[in-house]
Amino acid sequence: MNIDIAMKEAMSISGAVGVALVDYDSGMSLGTSGGGDWLNLEVAAAGNTEVVRSKLRVMQTLGLSDTIEDILITLHRQYHLIRLMSGMKSRGSLFLYLVLERESSNLALARHHLKRIESELQI
Repeated sequence: MNIDIAMKEAMSISGAVGVALVDYDSGMSLGTSGGGDWLNLEVAAAGNTEVVRSKLRVMQTLGLSDTIEDILITLHRQYHLIRLMSGMKSRGSLFLYLVLERESSNLALARHHLKRIESELQI
């Protein structure tokens, strides 16, 4: 699947408010869908690159030889899910960023759907 289809698939996840495919080396979005007045996906994507970079630095400092599958930020009314892309070398600095309304979403299913989207996404 291409980026546009991946963004549409992610927005079909129950409770989805916005989604972005982000390069954490540059902080730039390769694709977005959803968002709105209170959720500027470009700003959120750039900000979350710092979250990913910080966690990677901490892992390196601790000498952890593992990889990040996803990072969850839980807010009172929302889940912010960051799923790092694995696999092909060209996807090594990419992540999917999904914002969910907590009340109308199922976090386990959302993680499952993002994993499927990641596996099918062609960059």
